[in-house]
Amino acid sequence: MALLPLRRLFTNNLKKYGALTPLRNLTSKQLVYSEFGEPLNVVKFKEVEIPKLGPQDVLVRMLAAPINPADINTIQGKYPVKVNLPSIGGNEGVGIVEETGNDVQGISPGNKVIVIKPVQGTWRNLGTFHKDVLHVVPDELGDVEAATLSVNPCTAYRMLTDFVPVRESGLVVIQNGGNSACGQAVTQLCKAWGIQNVSIVRDRPEIAQLKEYLQCMGATYVLTEEELRKTTIFRNKEIDRPSLALNCVGGKSSLEVLRQLQHSGKMVTYGGMSRDPVSIPTASFIFKNLSFHGYWMTAWNEKAKPEEKKQMLSELISLMCENKLKGPLHTKVKFEEYEEAIVNTLAPKGFLGSKYILDFSNC
Repeated sequence: MALLPLRRLFTNNLKKYGALTPLRNLTSKQLVYSEFGEPLNVVKFKEVEIPKLGPQDVLVRMLAAPINPADINTIQGKYPVKVNLPSIGGNEGVGIVEETGNDVQGISPGNKVIVIKPVQGTWRNLGTFHKDVLHVVPDELGDVEAATLSVNPCTAYRMLTDFVPVRESGLVVIQNGGNSACGQAVTQLCKAWGIQNVSIVRDRPEIAQLKEYLQCMGATYVLTEEELRKTTIFRNKEIDRPSLALNCVGGKSSLEVLRQLQHSGKMVTYGGMSRDPVSIPTASFIFKNLSFHGYWMTAWNEKAKPEEKKQMLSELISLMCENKLKGPLHTKVKFEEYEEAIVNTLAPKGFLGSKYILDFSNC
């Protein structure tokens, strides 16, 4: 008799008579950092044995996990959320449930799940997560959409919902960084909700291609930063002046965007890609009654009620399953080739940039 059937028979008899609990012998391939610094220097590929599941734990075989700028900043020690070292990289991801602890309800083996809380360590092929950081999603939800759901689409959703009633009143939205992953989500949500929107992008050799791409995605107008300074679309009433501005760039870009806002408009800042501060003219406060707000998805998650989170995720997932909200332009990279993904996240290439996603399918 072959060795494997003998071993299986022996193990089954031991389990049947309660003589021994079989060893799990499960190992996880992980990207771990033990100090803060540049990711290529501090992130190491390791194999770690997986301990026995706790009563509220869930064992997940990961399918895909993106590399986001916030992930890089966390490893560098520059992000407001601090982690205990050593730590596994990654804040987002999707996987299939392999096993659940005895007290876990609502999650079953075979379910497709996403990680909905940050700093859980998604850059691993097999991981143990507490049940409360997971959310079951439909099997038909695409892996890329699922893996990138909890950050950019949720950020876009909240900024379009929580500051100005653009959905109910038909008000106009303007944003810079329109080609970013969050910017793409904003544009698609605006199209799905019937909101006119203007996307501002930096000029580049492939600007015509980028404009066409974003307009097909749902942008009413796409302008370069230089074109925004000279545009007559608002003055000539081709489109109303925006009531809501979304800013992820800062510096001169944010200044030009806020100048287009109508009276009592609001600007929401959620990033600072230029690394230059947001400068606000005094007249904007006094004579235009503009208001300025910051937004951070992590802070919202900490305060939001469970039903609010559930409603938001449900609506976003429905839009994704209806093909009205697609994942960002992306490149999948084999898990073992993670260094390539990190390098390209640090120095994005191409007319739009690409979200790099770790692919665990061959692990």
